[in-house]
Amino acid sequence: MKNINIDHKDSLFQVTENYNEALELLISLGFDNLKDEEKRRTLGKIVTIGDSLKSKGISLSAFVEQLEERLQLSDEPKSGAKDGMETIRMAGVLPCPVRIPLLETFEEWHSKQDLGFHLEYDLKAASMGIGWLEESLKSEQIESLPDLFISAGFDMFFDKKLFGKYKSRDLFEDLIRFENYNEDFENGYLSLRDPKKQYSMIGVVPAVFLINVKELGERKMPRSWEDVLHEDFRNSISLPVSDFDLFNAILLNIYKMYGEEGIVKLGRNMQRSMHPSEMVKSHAKLLERPSVTIMPYFFTKMVKNGGPMEAVWPEDGAIMSPIFLLTKKEKKEQLQPIVDFLSSKGVGEILAHNGRFPSTNPQVDNRVAKENRYMWLGWDFIEEHDLTALIRRCEELFNLAMKGDM
Repeated sequence: MKNINIDHKDSLFQVTENYNEALELLISLGFDNLKDEEKRRTLGKIVTIGDSLKSKGISLSAFVEQLEERLQLSDEPKSGAKDGMETIRMAGVLPCPVRIPLLETFEEWHSKQDLGFHLEYDLKAASMGIGWLEESLKSEQIESLPDLFISAGFDMFFDKKLFGKYKSRDLFEDLIRFENYNEDFENGYLSLRDPKKQYSMIGVVPAVFLINVKELGERKMPRSWEDVLHEDFRNSISLPVSDFDLFNAILLNIYKMYGEEGIVKLGRNMQRSMHPSEMVKSHAKLLERPSVTIMPYFFTKMVKNGGPMEAVWPEDGAIMSPIFLLTKKEKKEQLQPIVDFLSSKGVGEILAHNGRFPSTNPQVDNRVAKENRYMWLGWDFIEEHDLTALIRRCEELFNLAMKGDM
């Protein structure tokens, strides 16, 4: 492993050039500008790592410690290649808060297995997006596609230019072996299991409200999605726009419930986009303090007791961004033990307990109150709509309304 030598006066560009894993880590901490290569090479050269981390309330020593963990994982072998063995490929993205413990657990499991094939895998942080995989997804050759893919959200999995074209050819099969999903997701009002048995889910990323009660003033506490669309919250809501998977899930569900008018109202009420780590500290800022932030449930555990920030689980349900698995039907025999691991109780507890990403495994206690409901887009809605086109239309309406053009 590399010896880490970072001074607080080093530029962001210098740090990310020296350590590839530093770029991924910084993006996961909310430095979204670094996703833009031009900004990384220009602004990144005049901003120091010390000042940048200080702005987020993060010490340099804590950053270096996290970077060391990532470097250690990247240095460990990612496969057990043997001559003459078939190669199985797994790729995708994992939620940032649980990526390290999931990888550690997976690599420990993998080291003890005699799978009988060469396993290659690349599981990046969700903050990195999927641009690095898009070329292989655009190919018409099924061989170029990873044998197992894991990621959250709707956009990519149902994009007719990416995974959607393979879906129509019936190339995937749900290999999760428990008969029913966790009762949180299989009950009288909700069913997450794909009726066509193509898509699998191992968990979900729920969106909830964080209310700044000081900024709320005399306004009624919002407890539903309809409430946050009300005129009372014009220009006072923060949304996780940079979290594409969750933001797209929010747009689709608002459209399903309230149509284009709902998207316009959401855009009008938008004040700014904040990274979740900024949202929980927004009461400390002097300007642009939203009264309502919509955020992944995970970040509510960062809220300090006794402060002005209060978490609210929407009464009509937390909108969900599913964590999907797609597995090739033709590779079922080889992939089954990997799917068994990813859908296991142990992995489910890492998702639900470490990351507050409720698991579909029926043996996992998701530690979410039973009265808290979820909002699911629905398989019928997914089948009836071109989700990629609908997301783009919703984004267009949202941006126009946010700018005051609607």
